[in-house]
Amino acid sequence: MFYQLYELNHAMMAPWRAAADAMRLAYSNPLNPISHTYMGRAAAAGLEVFERSTRRYGKPTFGLPETVIDGVPVGVTEKIVWREAFCNLLHFQRALPKGRASDPKVLIVAPMSGHYATLLRGTVEAMLPNSDVYITDWIDARTVPLAEGTFDLDDYIDYVINILHFLGPDTHVIAVCQPAVPVLAAVAIMEANDDPLSPASMTLMGGPIDTRINPTAVNKLAQEKPIEWFRDNVVMPVPFPLAGFMRQVYPGFLQLSGFMSMNLDRHLTATKDFFDHLVKNDGDAAEKHRDFYDEYMAVMDLTAEFYLQTVDVVFIQHALPKGEMMHRGQRVDTTAIRKVALLTVEGENDDISGVGQTMAAQTICTNIPDTMRLHYMQPDVGHYGVFNGSRFRREIAPRISAFQREHARSARPVRRVIKGGKSA
Repeated sequence: MFYQLYELNHAMMAPWRAAADAMRLAYSNPLNPISHTYMGRAAAAGLEVFERSTRRYGKPTFGLPETVIDGVPVGVTEKIVWREAFCNLLHFQRALPKGRASDPKVLIVAPMSGHYATLLRGTVEAMLPNSDVYITDWIDARTVPLAEGTFDLDDYIDYVINILHFLGPDTHVIAVCQPAVPVLAAVAIMEANDDPLSPASMTLMGGPIDTRINPTAVNKLAQEKPIEWFRDNVVMPVPFPLAGFMRQVYPGFLQLSGFMSMNLDRHLTATKDFFDHLVKNDGDAAEKHRDFYDEYMAVMDLTAEFYLQTVDVVFIQHALPKGEMMHRGQRVDTTAIRKVALLTVEGENDDISGVGQTMAAQTICTNIPDTMRLHYMQPDVGHYGVFNGSRFRREIAPRISAFQREHARSARPVRRVIKGGKSA
């Protein structure tokens, strides 16, 4: 009943949130004399902190209406081009200047680990000037009716393969964090089956390929608990009247509590600083706090079968690096990868995927020629900095684009095999 109690508590708080927001507007209205006093600003700040601490954050938008290509601003249109029950494929279509040569086609596989694909807004933004970008936009499991069926790690791998078939030849794939394992598995299966639409290159960034290497707190938790513990303690049915009623999920609010508990002191300090910025009328600093936490606090439910299979296969069994991972009866053989270039990227201070865990892909993909592989470790960044921020834009993104251009395959007629999904 825990999920139901959470929903009930959220509903009970709704009148208080509305009242707090109304009072905040009254205290901060410049026509109200008290708004110009310390007491008025402190009251408005406290009410905003209360409202933001108790609200449910909706799915953010990418908000990327334009990019700069060859020094010229061009418009960007976000469009769903492929869809399935648990995923939409978004294309950031750029209004390219007439006659300009096409850029590499890049599929960014976003993590299905609690946050929405918009967490990679900075990744998309940095790649847009030099790439034709697509991204997987995973659907909140609580909004998917039970009639749509289940979704597990095998389905995730199928989705990646089907999307690569849809996009066609000479596609480059980037996996950020959690998708590193299913993307590597998908590519291995395509190569083992001699699939002509296997990607030209794959870039794995901060992913848990082998969590036995430099295990982090997240890895140790999975090792200390049996899979039954996760099934009994974090999996629960979606309550009525949500569209996914009775679907077994790992709820987003539980994931968020886990995220925040890892750095609770930092979040408490950030909240206090936010209050101080509001009282001091430091609008820029306060807006930065809002922007970050609007994204950070927006979470989605994961299907129980996907979550439990991922914990078991990736974090407990270490099946992929041990050569024991199976996909629908077929062993995932990473030594079958021969034609796909491999770039691995890590952050020196990553506390989610420890240093060496992503680089392990270089070790288990033994048959990729040395001329088609590269590892890069970014100094002075944590997990988030591997795919976002100034160092990513300045030092990592240019390396990814250069690697993709270097390993692009020459265009040739290839039979397009489109399985699953619906073209939109």
